[in-house]
Amino acid sequence: MNERPVTALVVFDLAGTTVQDGGEVAAAFTGALEAEGVAVSEAALARVRGASKREAIRGFFADGAAGERSADAAYEGFRERLRAGLSRGARPVDGAREAFDRLRAAGIRVALNTGFDREITGLLLESLGWRDGVADAVVCGDDVSAGRPAPYMIFRAMELTRTASVHQVASVGDTALDLLAGHHAGVRWNIGVLSGAHDAARLAEAPHTHLAASVAALPAFRGPGGA
Repeated sequence: MNERPVTALVVFDLAGTTVQDGGEVAAAFTGALEAEGVAVSEAALARVRGASKREAIRGFFADGAAGERSADAAYEGFRERLRAGLSRGARPVDGAREAFDRLRAAGIRVALNTGFDREITGLLLESLGWRDGVADAVVCGDDVSAGRPAPYMIFRAMELTRTASVHQVASVGDTALDLLAGHHAGVRWNIGVLSGAHDAARLAEAPHTHLAASVAALPAFRGPGGA
């Protein structure tokens, strides 16, 4: 008889997946670029949702020293705007904390990954009350050489949680880039959720194993203890 495969690790995106996206990230991103003279269309914004914010901003500027300076200024502007937004508080997606607790109680490790840098991520987790005791690892965009759609944040989460096989890993995110990163990593469960940036039609175009309304409706996972 074939048994369901054991899950060792579930890697969750933050904004839009486990944290409510009230538009603060998009507003900070477009505002910072506009301050440097770059107008961002809705289509262009949609293409970079889920990406490393530093890499995404750099892509709007020309190569060369002048472009680097403008991109650096825009990134600092993004961070300042997002800090101001986080100072007003962040809210989890309904059922997110319960999902983390249920998985960890079953012996399944939980990692969070994000295109934010370590400082912004720390502020976000502090605002949520998730700084300690919520996840087994947190991986940020500045922890790896390239953000999504590269798989490196997932691999880093595996390393930090001592998870040896991608066949025991699930990746959960709300953008096409999240799903591409999961696909490139080769995870067994590559799950898109409809609580954030991209709708069902957009996510369905990306490689995936499941689509779910939110993290509260994830498929059941079997942990090492058979849960």
